[in-house]
Amino acid sequence: MEPKILGEKYDKIAHLWHEQHDNSAYGVAQFKKALGFAPAGGRALDVGCGAGGRLVRLLQAQNFQVTGVDVSAEMIKIASTKHPDQTFVHQDICTWQLPYQYDFIVAWDSIFHLPFASQKPVVSKLCAGLAQDGILVYTFGNAHGEITDQWHNDTFYYSSIGINENLQLLMDNGLSILHLDLDQYPQTHVYVIAARL
Repeated sequence: MEPKILGEKYDKIAHLWHEQHDNSAYGVAQFKKALGFAPAGGRALDVGCGAGGRLVRLLQAQNFQVTGVDVSAEMIKIASTKHPDQTFVHQDICTWQLPYQYDFIVAWDSIFHLPFASQKPVVSKLCAGLAQDGILVYTFGNAHGEITDQWHNDTFYYSSIGINENLQLLMDNGLSILHLDLDQYPQTHVYVIAARL
């Protein structure tokens, strides 16, 4: 699925997504674990930031200056309103060039929407965009391949290169694996924390 089409799908559910996730506990424990490895403050990048909310607030509480990027224009509008002192850009991470190196990069439930062929290039781009001692945390599916699924009366696309290839890719890009968890078993949701040490 082209990222532009994905953005339009999320435009339709942006306000509902925001209502459900703004103060949700979903992913917070995992995110705090990643922050525990991170330096205090600096630049943070939130890939697939959605409407902002809980994760952006956690980053702000740790003195990070946040840049959020998302393919949904409506999500970016909400995030910009909720967090006017942070930076949000309506862009496709597949083609967007990171303007800085970041001390903390998160891609929570976003990379698995990318076209399969974009998985390795985007993860490699995020690795290259990580500053020394920086932390990368992202989620992916534990299977290898592509699927579609129904959600909010629409069809959404997902892809993954699986656990082994993600870990190998991180190591090939000079990162050290700090934590891996299949955190919603028996669902196939995985998150990994890695560092440029």
